[in-house]
Amino acid sequence: MTDAFQIDKNRVRRSFERAAASYDRAAVLQRTVADRMAERLQYIKHQPATILDAGCGTGYARPLLQGHYADARQISLDLAIGMLKIARGVRPWWQKVLPAKSTADTYICGDLEALPLQAGSVDLLWSSLALQWCNDLDATFSGMRRVLAPNGLLMFSTFGPDTLRELRQAFSLIDGYSHVSRFQDMHDIGDALMRAGFAEPVMDMEHFTLTYDTASGLMRDLKALGAHNATRGRRQGLAGKSAWKRMEAEYEKLRKDGKLPATYEVIYGHAWAPNQLPDGRQVIQMPPPRQRGRP
Repeated sequence: MTDAFQIDKNRVRRSFERAAASYDRAAVLQRTVADRMAERLQYIKHQPATILDAGCGTGYARPLLQGHYADARQISLDLAIGMLKIARGVRPWWQKVLPAKSTADTYICGDLEALPLQAGSVDLLWSSLALQWCNDLDATFSGMRRVLAPNGLLMFSTFGPDTLRELRQAFSLIDGYSHVSRFQDMHDIGDALMRAGFAEPVMDMEHFTLTYDTASGLMRDLKALGAHNATRGRRQGLAGKSAWKRMEAEYEKLRKDGKLPATYEVIYGHAWAPNQLPDGRQVIQMPPPRQRGRP
């Protein structure tokens, strides 16, 4: 990745802090992707005791995960503390009508690229549409591998190269700055999983197209989500009115059936931590000790 497309993490944090209150109103695609990820859990045999939601946002996935693993402890991690404050108030409906039981759920403000958790402390690492904010995919997957217990499951989604291709095209004739992040290809992500030591990776992809009346409508949604251009090669000042009008004119050429399209390529993946610790030590499951007086 070139310097121009390096992600400025401080800008990402500030953008999501400002967007915490407006995020849920615009996060239609984000909820859909999380729902589709959760549907896949019913086909996977796994009973985690501890779940990490890495890049939890406002906590939409928490009740989804509790619906599958009611007794699991959940750790919610996000780069923006404003998102975590909202996530702490998200509870499934049955916890609101039944007596509350004591849980050890934890909320951590931290970076997905430098997970502040102990090695082997997580049985399921879930990350929905957060990996695209990481600069070093190899380091990120290595960190995920480190915190996963042997035989733990990594399940994630992220955006692929076709994401916001129309917006990228509309900006391409305006100036030489980066306006849209450069997203990783599905095959490159799969290769990174293998380099990190994950086993049995499974990858697939689908496209979504959101439609807007105007280009400014798309930009308002991106702002509400906190999905600002955070590349280091972005224009440091505001673009002039003439530049925005030229961008809108280019985008208008892509109008179909009266609407402007915004394509999102969503990549899904899951993989397993092997039955050994990251340092190579093998893990052997021992049977429980016999109780005295029983055969």
